[in-house]
Amino acid sequence: MSGAMVLRMRGVLKTAVAQALCWSRADALIGRLAEAHSQPLVVGYHRVVEDFEASASAAIPAMLTSARMLEEQLDWIGSRYRFVTLDELGRELEAGGNGPRPPAAVTFDDGYRDVHDLAMPVLERKGIPAAVFVVTDVIERGGPQIHDRLYMLICRAFTRWPDPGRALAELLAAVGISAAVVAPAVVDPLATVVALLRGLSRGDVDRIAEAIEAEVGGDRAAMDGMRPLTWQMLDEMARAGMVIGSHTRTHAWLTRERADEVIEEARGSREEIERRLGVPVRHFAYPDGRFDAATVESVADAGYRFGYPTCTHRDLRHPLLTVPRRMLWEHSCVDAINRFSAAVMSCNVRGVWSLMNGCGQEHGR
Repeated sequence: MSGAMVLRMRGVLKTAVAQALCWSRADALIGRLAEAHSQPLVVGYHRVVEDFEASASAAIPAMLTSARMLEEQLDWIGSRYRFVTLDELGRELEAGGNGPRPPAAVTFDDGYRDVHDLAMPVLERKGIPAAVFVVTDVIERGGPQIHDRLYMLICRAFTRWPDPGRALAELLAAVGISAAVVAPAVVDPLATVVALLRGLSRGDVDRIAEAIEAEVGGDRAAMDGMRPLTWQMLDEMARAGMVIGSHTRTHAWLTRERADEVIEEARGSREEIERRLGVPVRHFAYPDGRFDAATVESVADAGYRFGYPTCTHRDLRHPLLTVPRRMLWEHSCVDAINRFSAAVMSCNVRGVWSLMNGCGQEHGR
């Protein structure tokens, strides 16, 4: 059976399960078991594009949402929740109450330029507030995020190397890194990228990217759509009411870094945003949503009041620094033929899939 057929069957099954749960209202019951009903809804996106299929040919698909799908998802949320800014949400969380209608906040990670160009017009037309978490060193460089660059390079390498697994192992050995980091994952470009990012420090990942690019070259055209926001754009967005938060200085995966480096990543980003834009920065998004107890402590020491992972796991000592988030993209809430599905969306928001599949993150003890 082909991979496409397996995916299609999974889509049909997921849609059928979602429709049955919504029809019987079991999704609401599961939501209560998962305590989703007692939490505000915070949704997260990455890039917003005009054409998903065209963009997915050169970028990580799960980071893309078309403007059309974004609007459908926001309409669904708006019919059931009241949209608030992250600052308003923070005040409600500190007060310990949600009000008669649960609040919802919209966030965008990484600070891609298309959030300004494509998401902002949708948000402004609908009167929906939002927040963007930016990576300050990437804004300074004006180049792509490390995960985008690495994905593009790995894709190019896999089409050029006759034996990708062996070639990558030799390249890793040449820069002093054990191939065991990616040995189980060299099956496709995305799995390889995830293994490298989750298994190595930011410095090691940078060295690997440089080594691969030296062999296969870069693709500037593919990187064009991955450009970051500029400080001028961010100033415009902040003046329009968008909350600007931090996503570290370099997008380092913090659980792989030393405590002093975590604090520098978090504090350095906050101070740079405040210096550039003249706005207070109280909100922080963990790169890849990954955190452990030590990471949360470091983020607290860096001066943040609120933190957002990409899952529903909480640090009970710092609940405001681990506010649950639901990450959405083009295919996160669709039926078997990739049309928006209210039933799948409901199950997603109510935590049905999270309860069934577990967190999937390693948060330590």
